[in-house]
Amino acid sequence: MAYIIATDSGCDILPGVLEDWGVVSADLTFRFDGEDREYTNREMPAKPFYDKMRAGGISRTSAVNIEAFMDLFRPVLEAGNDLLYIGFDSGISTTSEHGIAAARELQEEFPERKIIAIDTLCASGGQGLLVKKAVELKAAGMELEPLAAFVRSLSPSVATWFTVDDLVYLKRGGRVSGVSAFVGTALNIKPVGHIDSDGHLPVIQKVRGRKAALKKMVDGMVDIIKDPEGQRILISHCDCEEDALALKEMIVKTG
Repeated sequence: MAYIIATDSGCDILPGVLEDWGVVSADLTFRFDGEDREYTNREMPAKPFYDKMRAGGISRTSAVNIEAFMDLFRPVLEAGNDLLYIGFDSGISTTSEHGIAAARELQEEFPERKIIAIDTLCASGGQGLLVKKAVELKAAGMELEPLAAFVRSLSPSVATWFTVDDLVYLKRGGRVSGVSAFVGTALNIKPVGHIDSDGHLPVIQKVRGRKAALKKMVDGMVDIIKDPEGQRILISHCDCEEDALALKEMIVKTG
């Protein structure tokens, strides 16, 4: 039976790329303080988004709701396809919970279809890597249920490290205090963290300067990789391509 892979924009794969892969996707939305309009990443590309943030704009993100997932999934099922949803980390967002709820409800409406929904406990490039691997395995002929089992088994081994240029959003999210954010910004402190096994974002360490933060991420990667030949590494960046290229060079030099 034919099946379709679905995901959401938490995977940080460009909508056009997902379309080329044959993946359907639901969009999280965001709104800037002082504006009435909600956007998706299809409606505001990355460059103007980050330009607004650098100018002091405060963006607030909303999860995909159940109705939006049902609107995405239903046409796939009505066309006679089964469905695999690979969802955004529930430790960060309720998006995948809503996707799973929509899948459960639609399973009752389409009992003849196979509908599998997965909370990956991964986000951004980590979630994107799982989607890409699923697309490749589907193209190689893997059936829906073995593919879903593989994604579930692979998810815990995906390591996602991150750093940010300032502490504003970590302060807003309650991960650092206002005083720590003020002092850290003044001292050029850069937090380095990762997504843990529960899908949460603990700050692991604070280092001085951007270059040191990039090196800390590389060191964290080296510590956990046991077989460099068998690894796939994806670098996601938030309109800071120069840093991303520097990080790539640092990784390459590790051998």
